[in-house]
Formats: sequence, C-alpha cells, structure tokens
Amino acid sequence: MPAPPDPSAGVRATRAGVAYAAAAFLWWGLAPIYWKAVGAVPPENMIAWRVLFALAVLAGLFALRTGGLAAARRQLGAAFGAPRTRRTLALSAALLAVNWYTYIWAMGAERVLEASLGYYVNPLVNVLLGIVFLGERLRRPQAIAVALATAGVAVLTAEVGRVPWVALVLAGTFGFYGLLRKTVDAGPEVGLAVEAILLAPLAAAYLVVLASRGAAGGHPPLLWLLIAAAGLITVAPLVWFAHGARRLTLATLGLLQYLAPTGQFLLAVLLYREPFTPAHLAAFALIWTGLAVFTWDLRRRVAVRPASVEA
Repeated sequence: MPAPPDPSAGVRATRAGVAYAAAAFLWWGLAPIYWKAVGAVPPENMIAWRVLFALAVLAGLFALRTGGLAAARRQLGAAFGAPRTRRTLALSAALLAVNWYTYIWAMGAERVLEASLGYYVNPLVNVLLGIVFLGERLRRPQAIAVALATAGVAVLTAEVGRVPWVALVLAGTFGFYGLLRKTVDAGPEVGLAVEAILLAPLAAAYLVVLASRGAAGGHPPLLWLLIAAAGLITVAPLVWFAHGARRLTLATLGLLQYLAPTGQFLLAVLLYREPFTPAHLAAFALIWTGLAVFTWDLRRRVAVRPASVEA
C-alpha cells in the first residue's frame, strides 16, 4: 500500500514558497541600494556587464544541476531551434534591455520613487494587456482598480507638469515582457539564458569599443567587485521567485509582489529623501486603493492551486 499523504507536507511547501518568494521580492525591493553603489558606472556600461556576468552565473547554475551543461545545451538548443521561440525571446530580450536601462538610469537620476510607482502599476498593466492580447474580460473590480490607478497617474502628471515616463516605461516594458514569456515554452533560467546569449554579442562589442578608447576601466577594485556582482543580483531573485511560484497560489504570490515596490518606495522617501508632496501622497493613495481592490478580487476568484512560473 502506498504511504498515506503527509498532512504537514502542504504546510511545509507553502512556508518554503513564502520564504523563496519573499526573498526574491525583498531583494528586488532593496535593489536601489546596489544600483546606487555602482552609480559611477554609466547605465549602458552596467547593462553590458550585467548581461555578461548574468550569463556566467547562469552557466555555473546549469553546471550544478542534474545533467550539467550537457542538459543545458539540449534545452538551449531546443529554444534556439524553434524559430517562433527564438524570435519571441529576441523581442523579450530587447524589452528587458530597455527595462534595465530605464531602471538603472532612474536610480542615478534620483527617480527611485517614480520607479516604485511603475512596479506598483505593473499588475494593472498586466490586466490591460490580457484584455487586449489574450481576450480576457475586464471584471468590474478590475475596471475600478485600473480607473483608480489612472487617476493616480493623472494627479501626479498634473502636479509635476510632465508624464511620469519612467514609471510608464518600466510598467509597460515589464508587462509586455511577461506577456511574451507566457507564450514560449522555456523555463525562467533557460529563457533568461537565451536572452543573455542574444544580448551578449552586443554587450561584448560595446565593451570592446570602450576598451579601445580607454573608457572601459579605471574603476577601483571594490567597484569592480560590485560590477561583477551584477550577475548574481540578476539571477538569484529569479531562481528564488521560480521556486516560490511553484509552491504558492497566484493570490498569495500577488500579495507578496508588492514587497518589491514598497521597499523601493520606502528607500526613496526615508533614505534618499526624494520629494514626496501632498500630490504624491494623493497619487499613491489612489494607486494603493486600486491595488487593494485588485488584490481583493484576485483572492476572491483564484482557486487554490500552484502558480505558473514566469520569468
């Protein structure tokens, strides 16, 4: 007879999932500290280094897994051998590069608060993309949430006299990135590896040109160590997120995802002392209210089942 199911196994899996997902989102929430630390390096240089070091970390990760690099080569070969997958991942790689550049630039331009706004709005952007491209229907609570977030962006635009383009670019590129990754049969690490491989020639060529002009180096040893850490900074939270998503419901994962923009928000206001006016408070209050409605609706409707893993 098969052994009876362990009633505590589900609890342990959920606890492990919460730990993994919370670690990933907290890591992303504290990421501005790292990007501020490497602020002396131009954003375009950091993207190039990030791509190459992330690829190195992924290679090490693949080598430690069952089957090692041989299994990774088969997975990567399957991804590159499928024209539709290759084209989709090439487009997602371009979106990822734009997202990375905008985010890193925002860190150096004292726009951490606006970056956090982008990731608060991102779940609602995902709803709109699902309606437009996947034929999903907009439920009334979702419509209310989107309307409140739109009102928040409008309030902020009226206050500062310009559209918060950093937030909109971050939310838009990451939203479209997630939409594209839903359509390809590639796990988080394999998909990221393909994207890094596609970006690596451009990154390497750019750094070679910089080196030929004598503009690629000259950093102190500690800064070089921090630059090299970009690979781990990129890959580690992705792996944790993947492990967490396999063990959690979509509703639980949806709640935990707000740890990332909340961490960025608190750093912007409390540590970096970025301006936070009454108009900012009104805008964020509208967006937070919209997210509360969205999360309530998600928890009410999502069945208790493991979440799908997205990069």
